[in-house]
Amino acid sequence: MLSQTQIPAVLGRVAYDPAGDKIGTVGQVYVDENNGQPRWVTIRTGLFGTKESFVPIDQAELSGDQLRVAVSKEQVKDAPRVELEHERLPDDEAAELYRYYNLPYGQNRATDMDRAKDRAKSPLEGNQRHTAGARSGKRQGAQPTDAELTAHEERLVIGTEEMETGRVRLRKYVVTENVRTTVPVRHEEVRVEREPVAPGERDGGELFVDEEAEVVLHAEQPRVGKETVATERVRLSKSTREEQQSVGGRVRKERIEVDGEDPRR
Repeated sequence: MLSQTQIPAVLGRVAYDPAGDKIGTVGQVYVDENNGQPRWVTIRTGLFGTKESFVPIDQAELSGDQLRVAVSKEQVKDAPRVELEHERLPDDEAAELYRYYNLPYGQNRATDMDRAKDRAKSPLEGNQRHTAGARSGKRQGAQPTDAELTAHEERLVIGTEEMETGRVRLRKYVVTENVRTTVPVRHEEVRVEREPVAPGERDGGELFVDEEAEVVLHAEQPRVGKETVATERVRLSKSTREEQQSVGGRVRKERIEVDGEDPRR
């Protein structure tokens, strides 16, 4: 368990669960009003730390700039949401947190109520809250009549994170289509020509003998073949484009007012 002197060192630290998974940033510390011992911390979770969840710090250890708690990240993620507008929590919300984390709420409550019966507060309701690295109350070493309050405010911490938005793949597949075209072809034809023989002219051939003469005809036929050729190349390339996006959130500020101030001072 953390000691009272470690409260300033805890605020703003990054919290991790027993498995080493990052949970979030410590925002506030709640201590037992009777003895000042830390009992709970709130851890800011979410993309911009907009959610705060209560986490018990029993068995928690502070190592360097890390706070290791005894509950898992999933437990913190599903913890009951408690409004942080009040310095002390209502009894029913405190009881719900004790039940969720399986803590002995009934026994602790009876002990604390015996110590402060007139206030009728639960253990968590009777806790003081510490934020932003300073405790409110009397300043150590000062005169009893001196008192101080520290005002705090929340500020947006804006940043970016890289996340995967999609994937593009190149995929090649085969399609079949019918191709029809016209091809010019040539062929030979026989033409019969007759001409008279002049009187007394002889061709030198034998007389009265059967003879034959032939002519070989040729024709062109369409022939279909296939060949594979490259037609195009497709590449994927990435480029970075910068654009402006508007983000915002609600922040809280503390204001200090002075009641009963003596005008002569």
